[in-house]
Amino acid sequence: MSLTIDFADKTVVVVGGTSGINRGIAEHFARHGAKVAVASRKQDKVDDTVAALKGHGAEAMGFAADVREMEAVEAGLAEVHGAWGDFDVLVSGAAGNFPASLNGMSANAFRSVVEIDLMGTVHVMKAAHPFLRKPGASVVNISAPQAFLPMPGQSHVSAAKAGVDMITRTLAIEWGRDGIRINSVVPGPIGGTEGMARLAPTEEAIAKVAKSVPLQRLGTPDDIGNACLFLSSELGAYVSGAVLPVDGGWAQSGCGGMGMFLGRLVDQIEGRKDG
Repeated sequence: MSLTIDFADKTVVVVGGTSGINRGIAEHFARHGAKVAVASRKQDKVDDTVAALKGHGAEAMGFAADVREMEAVEAGLAEVHGAWGDFDVLVSGAAGNFPASLNGMSANAFRSVVEIDLMGTVHVMKAAHPFLRKPGASVVNISAPQAFLPMPGQSHVSAAKAGVDMITRTLAIEWGRDGIRINSVVPGPIGGTEGMARLAPTEEAIAKVAKSVPLQRLGTPDDIGNACLFLSSELGAYVSGAVLPVDGGWAQSGCGGMGMFLGRLVDQIEGRKDG
């Protein structure tokens, strides 16, 4: 039997899909024939992304919602379901990040990242479950290497994304009986993204990060999109509960000294003389 990556007539929802890696994922599915819905907090970004997806020839729609607000997420997903029916693919990628030591941030700042990254994922998955195709749906959560590699200035993200990966593994068991597959994709350093700009804010830092990757380059949004396509296609039909790094081997080398970069950056931000 010949298996293909074909999403014609498939419904794909990308939460957080109006910028960076997540927008790249949305555009990747659109280029492979899917109907794509995107969601983020700001309506103008939703409108811009929907127009771009239509420019790829895709049927597209979107809604504005803060993933920290369960009712808003439920309402938006219900709107998409009313228009297109059951979801074949759900990508949950809303995230927040900033470099700061634990002592250098307020409790509210820590809570904000946990609420966006972890609770946001919980809200998206719980709200989407009634609308996921059963059997056959694929859920992809966008994680981060901080989930399993400690980095200075990233305690908030580490806690949140570790939770996301454990939810992925747990729900792969709980929802497997519905025929729903759930996996996490862990992007490495991806060029041209807001996250990369925050964690490596100079050209020199970006070059050092690229050199630290075993494959000697930064990733692209298409690299992450390809992984999502594989996991959500017939080719990944028996893959569930996986946490898949897509990072050119970066995590195998302890993220190539990223901890040192982040430690110095946090020192500079917080005004320590040894920065």
